[in-house]
Amino acid sequence: MRILPVMAAVLSVGLSTAAHAQSCGGNFGAFVEGLKSEAASQGYDRARIDSFFRNVRQDQAVINADRRQGIFQRPFLDFSRALISQSRLTNGQRNFERQRSVFDRAQQQYGVQPGILLAFWAFETDFGAVQGDFNTVNALVTLAHDCRRPELFRPQVFAALEMYRRGMLDPVQTRGAWAGEIGMVQKLPSDIINYAVDGDGDGRIDLQRSAPDALLSAAAMLRAKGWRPNEPWMHEVALPQGLDLTQTGIRNELTVSQWEQLGVRPTHGRLPSGNLRASVIVPQGHRGPAFMVFHNFRVLFEWNQSFIYVTTAAYFATRLSGAPVYQAGNPETGLNQDQMRQLQQRLVQRGFDVGAVDGILGANTRAAVQDVQAQLGLPADGWPTPQLLGML
Repeated sequence: MRILPVMAAVLSVGLSTAAHAQSCGGNFGAFVEGLKSEAASQGYDRARIDSFFRNVRQDQAVINADRRQGIFQRPFLDFSRALISQSRLTNGQRNFERQRSVFDRAQQQYGVQPGILLAFWAFETDFGAVQGDFNTVNALVTLAHDCRRPELFRPQVFAALEMYRRGMLDPVQTRGAWAGEIGMVQKLPSDIINYAVDGDGDGRIDLQRSAPDALLSAAAMLRAKGWRPNEPWMHEVALPQGLDLTQTGIRNELTVSQWEQLGVRPTHGRLPSGNLRASVIVPQGHRGPAFMVFHNFRVLFEWNQSFIYVTTAAYFATRLSGAPVYQAGNPETGLNQDQMRQLQQRLVQRGFDVGAVDGILGANTRAAVQDVQAQLGLPADGWPTPQLLGML
């Protein structure tokens, strides 16, 4: 979803948005005129600016999609079962065989294993089959105008303008996801500018039609974001009785050897080198599946910031790499969206930082839940339950 430097001004606006982060809302036409003035100040000629923005329209369907992300409110077991099917596993194997040489190159050049690329390729577009039908420029300008996340989307408008300048985007014809991502692995314009690779050697970059371009661009981005070549990202584990659950969670790290000394064991195969640092996460509490995750797992948040999405993609990547189905366990009942909002509000009242009060159990809310569970003498696994909500 997310380097070819030509205009330093374009790259700087894509990375530093403090001066314009509040420039949102109001009359849409006036907002577009402001974007055009800013583009001119960056050195773009007026004719190109006018051509780029000529047909731009506010798209209410984009706003509706942005507000409708209910799937991210599902618990891990439900979410992963919704996204992972036998069909996707089968198609993953078929696409691996079709593009084996490309996956070999991705691993040799960038150290990114096939399972990771296959997982995101599957989740983002079903291996290129469903890339979205939203006009990309309309989507980006609409979301930049909307005041929910202007600091994310305003820079992408100018990155899309730079793509247009380079002949990589047609403001009328280019279509993709509602959030402005383009291509088989759904990259935002700034990431296309910064990390796109001509994987098939035809002299141009086409992330919508060329699997080699899309896959190698994804690998290049992960490597640039800090992926450590050929290191692991996740391994399912079993927790011992009596483990201090305050040590679990993405915030806390020990070496693999230290986790083993505490009694954490792999559910299959062998754990990686004992010197690697790792966290143990329990996405649906200590009675559900448990995973040991490594540095490369954290890098995946550069692709998508949703904890539930990244955890599921990382797990699916292990399945595509030969791991068995997780041990589902018997998790405690969680909270619905309204209850989650109530919980977040009560945590905020107690001084905890949960991020947005949105009814979604993200990393910040999990950390706050774990801390308050420890204070109240509950199993501190970061999984909120009706009991916890009642106690608060």
